[in-house]
Amino acid sequence: MKREPKRLFDCLTYQLENYPLDDMLAAKENGKWQKYSTRDVQEKVNQLSAGLLALGVSRGDGSIDSRDKIAIISQNCPEWMIVDMAIQQIGAVSVPVYPNINTNELQFILQDAGIKMAFVGDEVLYKKIGTIQPYLTDFETIYTFNTIEYVPHWSELLTELTPELKTELDNCREQVQEHDLATILYTSGTTGVPKGVMLSHHNIVSNVFGSAKIIQEIGVQGKRALSFLPLNHAFERMATYCLIYSGTSIYYIEGLDKIATNLREVKPTLFTTVPRLLEKIYEGIVAKGRELTGVKRSLFFWALKLAEQYEINKPLPLSYRMQLALADKLIFNKWRDALGGEIKAVITGAAACQVRLLKVFTAAGIVIQEGYGLTEASPIISGNRYPESGRMFGTVGPLLDGVEVKIAEDGEILAKGPNVMMGYFKRPDLTAEVMDGEWLRTGDIGTMVDGKFLTITDRKKELFKTSGGKYVAPQPIENKMVESDWIEQIMVVGEKQKFVGALIVPAFQALKAWYDSQGKPYPGNQAVTQDSEVKAMIREAINNYNENFNPIEQVKKFVLMPYQWSIENGELTPTLKLKRKVIVRKYEELIGSMYGSSFIT
Repeated sequence: MKREPKRLFDCLTYQLENYPLDDMLAAKENGKWQKYSTRDVQEKVNQLSAGLLALGVSRGDGSIDSRDKIAIISQNCPEWMIVDMAIQQIGAVSVPVYPNINTNELQFILQDAGIKMAFVGDEVLYKKIGTIQPYLTDFETIYTFNTIEYVPHWSELLTELTPELKTELDNCREQVQEHDLATILYTSGTTGVPKGVMLSHHNIVSNVFGSAKIIQEIGVQGKRALSFLPLNHAFERMATYCLIYSGTSIYYIEGLDKIATNLREVKPTLFTTVPRLLEKIYEGIVAKGRELTGVKRSLFFWALKLAEQYEINKPLPLSYRMQLALADKLIFNKWRDALGGEIKAVITGAAACQVRLLKVFTAAGIVIQEGYGLTEASPIISGNRYPESGRMFGTVGPLLDGVEVKIAEDGEILAKGPNVMMGYFKRPDLTAEVMDGEWLRTGDIGTMVDGKFLTITDRKKELFKTSGGKYVAPQPIENKMVESDWIEQIMVVGEKQKFVGALIVPAFQALKAWYDSQGKPYPGNQAVTQDSEVKAMIREAINNYNENFNPIEQVKKFVLMPYQWSIENGELTPTLKLKRKVIVRKYEELIGSMYGSSFIT
């Protein structure tokens, strides 16, 4: 009888006993895929645990405060997961941090968590910690994954297990209980100072079991998954343990600029992503279509238009199905080839996905399974299933097994289940704000459709009131507007104003192609934002989409931005969500120009 995991590191033992793989984890090293078998990974995890014990890393007396906290700050790689599991099985606590975090937030997290030591990916991150190390009273040492001269390398900690060390390690494992704290994940800070979300082994393992039922319907045992969301993101972290539990090989991309190449090399059956990256893949496909000429170009856009009309859970006319079959032979099979040729599903979360993309990819034979959750819920609350009966476009799917949801009087989604966090680290006051007994206040507004499918309509804190006293939810408006070929990013504004306005980042790549089709040289992004023809095209798109909304919700004025919002410039979170308060502060004068005065929130 199979022994089900109770602690996160048990997922590794479970795979070794049931689905041992030659390529459990894989990454590019010197241009070739370096593969680590399940047994390789287990040996390195145990050797690293032994090395950490020799350094004096421990669970203390078992209380949360006494457990040593160790940071992991790196791009995705096999070493990341080896370190994570090695920390867990000796009862210490891993604190993953985004590698692109700014120095101020990094200092806050390392101080707040009382980090004792850190594992970092490269020299840049090593130096980043070095600049703030004098302010870290609990901090002792740094180990790196990349080789840096005169800096301790993580492999130096790998220690062969003597009988005595093996006994000590076994004892440490036995002391780790399923309800013990496994990790502290700091939120990305869209609403202010990052908060440390405390998740137990039981919290995440319960989510692994619920999510495994979803991905196992795809048929992933013995298959490959491609990983490119940051491993410190709750979604990717849980998904990784879910894949380990399900016997799926995990390949880490070389970088976002290599996604297309790595997809063709790895030939994954599935991958997890956020909508923005899915949009980038779609935009890349459409850009290739625009490069076609004559009949090929006409066929491409005929197939694309056909896909946009796709529906599920309702009969499709025979004529449509015949056209779709033809489009698949001529066009869509090439899309799947570009994604490796074996892709069956893409699981997306962290933000709302355009319904148009759901339809287009599904029509092309690539099922997009949109889910929903938050770090405080370990993180998944609901998810669309692979079978069509378990999917509905525009929703985030049925609830995970064991998770309950109720809708508060003001529309807020409340969630309860074994996945709900232990609380915020050292902040019982903030924990009390989001917990109503056993129920987690998600901060999201939503409804249940047909008593089965959860739908998210907006963030509670992002709703704003116009000067006329009407509430406006910006996300549905933004999600619709970015369906336009001419709009790359958009943020809806209008707090205390007479009408709704928007800051818009044009789709510069699409506009470059448009200028070329008009026989005009591309004048540069700044000049494009002042081009009356471009403004007219974007205005036409906005007017068309405005028809989907009530008059008070319709975008009346807009301003075009000359560059994309980014993580580096502080306008986006690491998961590519808008930092609304930051953007409003940064562009207050520009926003005010739409209203004839300064814009005050």
